[in-house]
Amino acid sequence: MTDTNLAQAVEVINYAGSYDTNIKFLLADKQILARILKYAVQEFKDMDIDAIMSSIGDDIDVGTKALDAGMSNMGRITGSNVEDNVPGGGKIFFDIRFTAYHKETEMKFLMNIEAQKSSDSGKLGYHLENRIIFYLARMISAQKQTEFYHSDYDSLKKVRSIWICMDNREDGDSIEEISLERNTVFGEKVNTYGMDLMRGIIINIRGGKNRKDSQNTLISMLEKLLSQTDADEKKRILEEKYGMIMTAELEGRIQTMCNLSENIKALGVDEGMEKGMEKGMEKGRKQERLNAIERMVKAGAAKEQIILFGYTEEEIMEVKSIL
Repeated sequence: MTDTNLAQAVEVINYAGSYDTNIKFLLADKQILARILKYAVQEFKDMDIDAIMSSIGDDIDVGTKALDAGMSNMGRITGSNVEDNVPGGGKIFFDIRFTAYHKETEMKFLMNIEAQKSSDSGKLGYHLENRIIFYLARMISAQKQTEFYHSDYDSLKKVRSIWICMDNREDGDSIEEISLERNTVFGEKVNTYGMDLMRGIIINIRGGKNRKDSQNTLISMLEKLLSQTDADEKKRILEEKYGMIMTAELEGRIQTMCNLSENIKALGVDEGMEKGMEKGMEKGRKQERLNAIERMVKAGAAKEQIILFGYTEEEIMEVKSIL
């Protein structure tokens, strides 16, 4: 029997969801994480890859269930719902969370990595920068009663939220930082205390097949890793050019991702179906935001408080009109 459009769409969504899940587990491999830290996080740039790998904790959490529960040697990676829940504020599901220890300075860092298909505010319905700041703030506030107690704010750990954005144009490969900045706006007071407690990092990689290799080592590696290149060719490049060791786990993830990519293409998804799927997912995201606002309104939150959580005045008015 020929598949109906609905049946085909369901199958594509299943493959796409598995593909996205596999990307998260692939990025959570310590060899990949170490290279992301070295080339994107300032504090780790002078460390060699092996030292960074040993500094990454064994608490790597991926915010979704594992694709293939039968895979052995998963040890370091925990498939779980990595969520941060604030009453009235809804839940945040982080893609990847882990800790890293800078041995020379004896600093502990709380890390978050997000794989983001698009950074276009027109598609997202919000500016990604605001979401990054929100994630950083939640990573800071969640430390109370875990990393520090009472008023011991100097025990706060540094947080880094790294966003890998995958839909940039041909010349859009870049790395950006969002951080706190301290300025004296009156007087001559000199403040020596650093303000690098939280920092957002955006790694912009490019799609497409005909792009030239990026001049940035990390972006070039990520573009090869996440490309639709044949699995054997991809593994060869990662070994020879980027010095990775093809462990059973890493090799399995690469092979699975390539297979899923081929399966999605084999279904022959046309542009109209793809846009329809995107529209449906966008509608779901909007409804999720409205549901969160409704919970806050019912809990007695003021409009100003709700806006601080990243929601818009228009969304608040829409919820209140429904209520």
